[in-house]
Amino acid sequence: MNTAAASAAQSAVREFKNHELDEDFARPGVRYEKRPAQTPDGKVVPGLYNAWIWLDNPGQFNSYTTDMVKGVILAFRAASNARDVNCVVFTGAGDRAFCTGGNTKEYAEYYAGHPQEYRMYMRLFNDMVSAILACDKPVICRVNGMRIGGGQEIGMACDFSVAQDLARFGQAGPKHGSAPIGGATDFLPLMIGAERAMAAGVLCEPFSAHKAYHMGVLTDVVPALKVEGKFIANPLVETKQMTDEFGKLVFGDFKTGEAAKQGKALMAKGTVDL
Repeated sequence: MNTAAASAAQSAVREFKNHELDEDFARPGVRYEKRPAQTPDGKVVPGLYNAWIWLDNPGQFNSYTTDMVKGVILAFRAASNARDVNCVVFTGAGDRAFCTGGNTKEYAEYYAGHPQEYRMYMRLFNDMVSAILACDKPVICRVNGMRIGGGQEIGMACDFSVAQDLARFGQAGPKHGSAPIGGATDFLPLMIGAERAMAAGVLCEPFSAHKAYHMGVLTDVVPALKVEGKFIANPLVETKQMTDEFGKLVFGDFKTGEAAKQGKALMAKGTVDL
């Protein structure tokens, strides 16, 4: 093939079709950005990006509204279709919460007492979980804070999860008249076993990032609290021993009594650095 023909063929290949359902996929409460991809040694890879999808509702712990659910679905489709994106980072704004599930204010003001409306909302929620699962690129959940309820469910739909160790995890549905059927009943038994999944889904007791890591819910856990310029492990959680004198697992348990009091004092001296 001569040079002119090769150039023409190359130009033809570059005339890609647009496969987006909606090119304007921005929605209130969801941010989408592309950051240059880097090699493990920190070098920028020209023309290659990581897509960051942010739940941006920190005043309500990044709980998702109906519009935010739509925004997440469209953002994941955009990232999946983007030819210059090699992975997706899914996270939340601030350092207090990745996501605490559905927006209870919207639930109370609109969905409460209207089962058909809530049915349609849950269809959207399930479409959001499906959009994460079906993304053509690896999805990393960057757990910047609490991952509770529906937030836990969309987090478990990601391929990998890396959490700052001050984060908390768990379900909340039965405590609020709902059920953990948006993903927890599917994912938790596979990840942590049926017995622990039953306890998590019914009792709704929160567990620490270290506990989540030990149970297999997380790929990795990293420190977030700096005291006197040095990162330290979450002082509110037991990280120095695996079992108590009876052989019961205590690693990752929240401290109580005097140990908890000392942990809170240490927390007050530190700053969160993500």
